[in-house]
Amino acid sequence: MIKVYIDGEAGTTGLKIRERLETRTDIELLTIPHELRKDSEVRKGFLNKADFVFLCLPDDAAREAVSLIENPNVHVIDASTAHRTAREWVYGFPEMNGEQEIQIKYSKRVSVPGCYATGFVALVHPLVKAGIIPPDFPVYCNAVSGYSGAGKAGIAEYEAADRSPEYKSARLYALTQEHKHLPEMQKHSGLSHPPMFNPIIDDFFSGMAVSVPIITRSLPKPCTASDILKVYKNNYTKGRVRVIESFDRFLASNTLSGSDDMELFVCGDSDNERIQLIARLDNLGKGASGAAVQCFKIMQNAEIMQNAECRMQNAEIMQNAECRMQK
Repeated sequence: MIKVYIDGEAGTTGLKIRERLETRTDIELLTIPHELRKDSEVRKGFLNKADFVFLCLPDDAAREAVSLIENPNVHVIDASTAHRTAREWVYGFPEMNGEQEIQIKYSKRVSVPGCYATGFVALVHPLVKAGIIPPDFPVYCNAVSGYSGAGKAGIAEYEAADRSPEYKSARLYALTQEHKHLPEMQKHSGLSHPPMFNPIIDDFFSGMAVSVPIITRSLPKPCTASDILKVYKNNYTKGRVRVIESFDRFLASNTLSGSDDMELFVCGDSDNERIQLIARLDNLGKGASGAAVQCFKIMQNAEIMQNAECRMQNAEIMQNAECRMQK
């Protein structure tokens, strides 16, 4: 039975991961006693005893947890920002390109993408790779998210009975262009400069829409919405990302709340002068715990296959030894 330890399971992402795993009969969820969760030695024991560790922690605590792991067989899936641009970690977005799932499958260190970054990279990375968007192109990104992305403290503020009337309104933030997702948005999309990023938090629990506007006359070569759709269809052939070709007059941000899928839309005017690229997902699903569990399943299947191959090899060695003894 596979042993799984969620370090930081009391947080929003940790709770959602536990919900997804606790009904599985092939998994033993290791739970540290509440009063010992900050005891470094006890925590170290849990981290090294598990086959798979999920880190749902602030960045510094996630780095500390990794430093405590001495068992080389432990697989780590980090949901924090700490390792998303680290060279020795694999970025946990299986659908990003043809090689990413394979890298996740055989890695012991996987960093789960941020929610905004998941939508942004899904939209921009294939276009940079295809040469439609140059790496140094000035890219703009607007996004709206439900308030659950703000964590437990933010959720409490939004759901407080005496909250400010401002919480009923869409609220812009990261106004100084400093946001923890920007480094991974730049790196994993293939851009040479960070995008202009304008996130908004609104008065609904979960879900998000990430949009990237493209003024086609600014591109180095002509491009139509059909060209972009073709690139997306070729890139996203399996997994949890779907390319949607039809859309309504209004596109709600919370439609995929509770889902682990992501939808991509290509909209714009009939002359293909102004094209809007949109990714819709659940910030708690494909943007957090759903993505973490997706990576876990990919890594787990690889581990099962490797163990099966080892058993077959051992059985063959035993058979050969028996044959030699009989001779």
